[in-house]
Amino acid sequence: MTPKAARPAPQAPGPIELVARGEEETRRIAALVGARSRGGDIVCLEGPLGSGKTTFAQGFARGAGFKGQVASPTFAIARRYKLRRATLHHLDLFRLETKDLPNVALEETFDDAKAICLVEWPEVARRIMPEDRLEVRLSHEAGARRLFFAASGPRSGRLLAALGDGPL
Repeated sequence: MTPKAARPAPQAPGPIELVARGEEETRRIAALVGARSRGGDIVCLEGPLGSGKTTFAQGFARGAGFKGQVASPTFAIARRYKLRRATLHHLDLFRLETKDLPNVALEETFDDAKAICLVEWPEVARRIMPEDRLEVRLSHEAGARRLFFAASGPRSGRLLAALGDGPL
């Protein structure tokens, strides 16, 4: 019997940069990613205040199948949205410090196979997040939003591939 050659681990696709001309276009782009999401996925949203993180979250939730209103969890830290296939955890870590992490049970949320995590201001929690996550950097300039997407593994690569599959 001839041994089978080991398959190399799938590589994440290269980064993608897109420009959205308005909030609705930002939501449409995010909806493409949200439609491809499933339990265990982590999407990190970075950017200065007003760059469109919550707008992205609204589109992502719509694409994932949530029909209600999505609001920023700034003061609540977390909002949960029940989907047919998973629970979407929209986290805003802006007000947290590293010392606060053990008190908010983020590791359990990140490790939950039925949870999709959308994390605004993820910097404080990077050391406890799984390595395979989709990073989205948003910036606002000259009336448009720039969205820079980078995947770090096969799960996040599947999400990033959504941007090449649908009309923008």
